[in-house]
Amino acid sequence: MQKILRILIIVAMLITAYLLILAWRDDYAGAPATTQPVATQSTHADIPTAQGGDVPSLTADVAADTQATANQLISVSTDRYDIKINPVGGDIVYAALKQYNATKGSDEPFVLLEQTNARTYVAQSGLIGRDGIDTAESRAVYRSPRSSYELDTVAGSLQVPLIYQKDGVTITKTYTFNAGQYPINLSYNINNNSDKPWQGQMYAQLKRDASKDPGLQDKGMLSMATYLGGAWGVPSDPYNKLKFTNFGDGLNIKSKDGWVAIVQHYFVSAWTPSSSFDAQFFARNTDNNFYIGYNSPVVNVAANKQITLNSTLYAGPKVQSEMAPVAEGLNKTVDYGLLWPISKVLFAILDNVHKVLGNWGWSIIALTLIVKIALFWLSNKSYTSMAKMRAIAPKLQALKDKHGDDRMAMSQEMMQIYRDEKVNPMAGCLPILIQMPIFLSLYWVLVESIELRHAPWILWITDLSAMDPWFVLPIFMGATMFVQQMLNPQPTDPMQAKMMKILPVVFSIFMLWFPAGLVLYWTVNNLFSMTHQHLVNKRVEREMQARQAN
Repeated sequence: MQKILRILIIVAMLITAYLLILAWRDDYAGAPATTQPVATQSTHADIPTAQGGDVPSLTADVAADTQATANQLISVSTDRYDIKINPVGGDIVYAALKQYNATKGSDEPFVLLEQTNARTYVAQSGLIGRDGIDTAESRAVYRSPRSSYELDTVAGSLQVPLIYQKDGVTITKTYTFNAGQYPINLSYNINNNSDKPWQGQMYAQLKRDASKDPGLQDKGMLSMATYLGGAWGVPSDPYNKLKFTNFGDGLNIKSKDGWVAIVQHYFVSAWTPSSSFDAQFFARNTDNNFYIGYNSPVVNVAANKQITLNSTLYAGPKVQSEMAPVAEGLNKTVDYGLLWPISKVLFAILDNVHKVLGNWGWSIIALTLIVKIALFWLSNKSYTSMAKMRAIAPKLQALKDKHGDDRMAMSQEMMQIYRDEKVNPMAGCLPILIQMPIFLSLYWVLVESIELRHAPWILWITDLSAMDPWFVLPIFMGATMFVQQMLNPQPTDPMQAKMMKILPVVFSIFMLWFPAGLVLYWTVNNLFSMTHQHLVNKRVEREMQARQAN
């Protein structure tokens, strides 16, 4: 029975180690180039297919105007964004997030969207179809009253109008920014003052190349393997991943409410259409670029009438409380994996503790204590059983010496000793088995939650989501694991005894490249367990000595 117990513990630890190994990768993302945004004219590949009719060609004079204004970007500054809009197409070709630095200790903001020689990742939108102003040859050229805008935080709202006029039709594309918010509202007002009906469709899409995830650039050689690719959701199916390699297969979903996104480590960009129309969601890839977005239905604007089409762009951090109101399921881009129910509970506890303590490192220690208290009854029973196993170890060794290879006789007497001492040898593996899903869940909390990005603890631990730069915590964790093993009954089989002594070394090596916050949790858990086990061992020894004295 004791042998089975040891095997179960070893298997549980090895499975955990294997799952954790699968969670990191050998390559790492280099720092992106620091070039300025480049305003380039979109190619025909950028424009999605329209429904109902061919896409018309632009006239030569408009095409020339497109080239002339290609380098005149419109700047927008808010409390959360530095934005640059290309008047050609009215696309957002640069978005820097002021509240998040590019790397630990850097004064530069994290750049989510950009169009440079090194990387293309932009948010595009336009009007296509029979009378659409974005064609297979070029994009519409907008004019704006100003070349730069700044949000007045007192007013709390900023509108950036982009105007296009042709043949009696005035199209006003307006971005609306709100103080303290990441969602950007987009509206197309189509005012048809001509004597002919206007027909077209709105589209909105995200365009990205195959460059690596810049969110991992300061995570070291063995950076955490987080998802980089597309995602989409509708009310009946709130969250789905769509890998870049599957963009060529397309996306054929129509829904009144929904969203499409490109997800990376800690950050996400997403378009969600107005709930007033059924959107056709799509995904495609051309020329090593990946597109995910939606088309509105064909709209008809009668002469001397107007219509407004709305959409929302979220381009920012994966903060669940901020994404949830934007679209159902968008907050699930904070992907905690198969054990997400446990991860959500752990994060909720961790977040609430942090509101009190103000430091994520101390909050992780407090979380460890809370988990230990929650599992106290089970752990106490297990440690009591382990302590009794430790106390009767000399008797078990004597049985082995007495019976030699007669396993049947030895097993019978061993079971009798277990019954006499009220020992359940299997109980010893319960705490470690229960800790495994908690450990894995906390791993994904630390990797996926942007709240812990660049979060310091004390001294040299300046980022709990990255590995310990001096490897102090992993080595100390291995030492605590070894001491804890010494408090438990030692296996009588020499081979098992060697394996158990090697495990702390193996786990220390595994933990060298994992988030310092995760290693901190496991180390503190070991310290609490050691203290608990030591106290139980002393109590059981006193009880057995008292019973023998009587």
